[in-house]
Amino acid sequence: MSKYYVNKSAKDMAKSNISNKKKPENNIFSTLKFVILLGCACLLAGIASLELYLSSLPPIENLEQWKPNIITKIYSSDEEIIKTFTAYTFQKIELKDIPDNLKKALIATEDKNFYRHHGYDIGGLARSTVQNILAGHVVQGASTITQQLARVLFLNNERTFDRKLKELFIAARIEKTISKDQILEMYMNSVYLGAGAYGVEGASQIYFDKHLKECSLAELALIAGLPQAPSVYNPFNNMDLAVKRRNQVLMRMFRMRYITKDEYEAAKEEKVKLAKVPQYYTTNKAPYFCDYVMKELEKLGFDETEIANGGYKVVTTLDYKAQKAADEAIVKNLKNWGLNGDKNQAAVFSFSPIDGKILVYAGGKDYAKSQYDRVTQAIRPPGSAFKPIVYAAAMEKGITPNDLIEDTPVTIGNWSPHNYGNRYRGKIPVYTALTVSSNVCAARIIKEVGIRSVIQIARVLGIETPLEYDYTIALGSNGVKLFEFTRAYGAFANGGFVVQPYAVERVETPRGKVVYRAPKTRISHQLSMNTAAEMTAMMKSVVSNGTGRAASIGKPAAGKTGTTDDNKDAYFMGYTPHIVTGVWVGNDDNTVMNKSIQGGTVPALIWKDVMAVATEPYGNAEFNYPEIKLVPYSGDKKAIGEEDEEENKEKKEDKTINLEDTQMMSPEDISKQVNSILNRVENSKPTPQTTTIPQPVAQPKPTPKPAEAPIPIPMAVPEGLH
Repeated sequence: MSKYYVNKSAKDMAKSNISNKKKPENNIFSTLKFVILLGCACLLAGIASLELYLSSLPPIENLEQWKPNIITKIYSSDEEIIKTFTAYTFQKIELKDIPDNLKKALIATEDKNFYRHHGYDIGGLARSTVQNILAGHVVQGASTITQQLARVLFLNNERTFDRKLKELFIAARIEKTISKDQILEMYMNSVYLGAGAYGVEGASQIYFDKHLKECSLAELALIAGLPQAPSVYNPFNNMDLAVKRRNQVLMRMFRMRYITKDEYEAAKEEKVKLAKVPQYYTTNKAPYFCDYVMKELEKLGFDETEIANGGYKVVTTLDYKAQKAADEAIVKNLKNWGLNGDKNQAAVFSFSPIDGKILVYAGGKDYAKSQYDRVTQAIRPPGSAFKPIVYAAAMEKGITPNDLIEDTPVTIGNWSPHNYGNRYRGKIPVYTALTVSSNVCAARIIKEVGIRSVIQIARVLGIETPLEYDYTIALGSNGVKLFEFTRAYGAFANGGFVVQPYAVERVETPRGKVVYRAPKTRISHQLSMNTAAEMTAMMKSVVSNGTGRAASIGKPAAGKTGTTDDNKDAYFMGYTPHIVTGVWVGNDDNTVMNKSIQGGTVPALIWKDVMAVATEPYGNAEFNYPEIKLVPYSGDKKAIGEEDEEENKEKKEDKTINLEDTQMMSPEDISKQVNSILNRVENSKPTPQTTTIPQPVAQPKPTPKPAEAPIPIPMAVPEGLH
């Protein structure tokens, strides 16, 4: 009986096993589990194979005899070498002479597992890969100190998978060739740390004018923070970022228990005392420009270490002859006008409005004493040099150069601008108002077209600094950057196009392979051709007959002077058909200059010296514009601001002669007053003149709109660059 039940139970179990099929989801789960396990197995096998292969690589012969071979050069467009990356201060130092705090700082910052890996950190590589994938771009590196050394010695910084593999292989071979201490010593002697310093000893002399062993913990931490981005954290270029990076290094040292909390707090509060800039900077023939080139290269995907160590040939857009003329003109003209102090400065920026090539770039008069770049960093008010922006808004609204305007005192709200020397000319053409740089006329124009229109024009022309919504911007009360301001003037020279300036033409490897070539620069059409032609006609009059006569170079040129009311800033902005140049003169401490320093003096003279050289290849080229006639004064037309004058007259005592008045006057008195009035009317008329300037075919003008109507500025349909 029991046997029967046992057999029956076994049969039931067998049937049950056959009938109970696995659910589909269990099959999917099993498949997924199998795939994951297989992937992990393959990954582990790959890592093991890579480890086995790397461990089998042979050592590198004669590695101990290596010395820096730095040959990267930056060239001007006319093949002049303007900067060479040379180890100016390279001096080998033994590991035993390097302070322990610097070793710890570098390890904490660059490679915390340095003494535990074999030249590469697979775990760190995996972590950084995941972080970069999640971020969508490179946010974390994974190069060990050994890999960085491999890159410096044998590779470039090309961002490719192939180079990364080579870096791993060479790092593994380095680890088999020399000890960890030797690797660390060689790295500290070869790493580029900015400002021409190769190696930590060179950096201590460059930045602090002392030997490494004399540096404090804070100074050592600053040096240790430089390898990641030498140009970014260079304290000569940006002290705030350098201090922030130094404090990050100190925090890592504290977290790894290399220093105590008291040491951390004390070092974090220590003030940075930099040495004077070394004399070698004077061998850099265009230092401000080269700094700009390095920043542009970084935006293109290079970094300073890569450029310094890569042996590249960097060809730029710079016109070295014109650059040299600019450097000499700054020093000469400042000296001639008694501006000899370190605070007395000037800046020059030139570029081509046709293709955007930067031709001249001088951020100051002496780079050795000040690396502050007054082309892209300084924000200074342009004074009357801003008036062409106002007049351009007027031209876009339908006002013409030959329209009349009241050059008489005006009050707008609580603002009552006045002309230089309180000189007023009555009813004059708009072009004359710009030629003589009338302040009240500029005020009347911005009131006519509206503040919004002026700001819109400034924005589309590339002026990015904040602009106050205030009528006073018509007289240049708002600060601008010379780089942006000069770029804006380019639209007057080329038919209304805004062209983005650039500095790097191409980059070649030591073998001549071009790894970067500049594409066509960005161009956008923002002003009508007619507006550009009319503005050029008026600004040619400024140079030939107005406040900019000192800038005349004996060939077609247009421009505008600018001097702030407080005599703290002076500008001359001008252009020919092929080159636009802006010049600023002022004091770094924003103090008042000699009142004889105006836009038509030192800035205009510097501009003339630069442009005389820069325009040589183009001869006496004329603007490719149709003819714009500037006609003399005609009293039969209504003038801008005339309504205001009529209102003002109603508020004042009536000075005219009427019949009732004559009853109280003798015939002699009546005759005298009538003759006096006739003489004033006759004398108020300017001398008849006709100025004919060849310029582009005038386009139909839109009907003028109400002053403050919130209507977008009319933009021309894009057309070919003339």
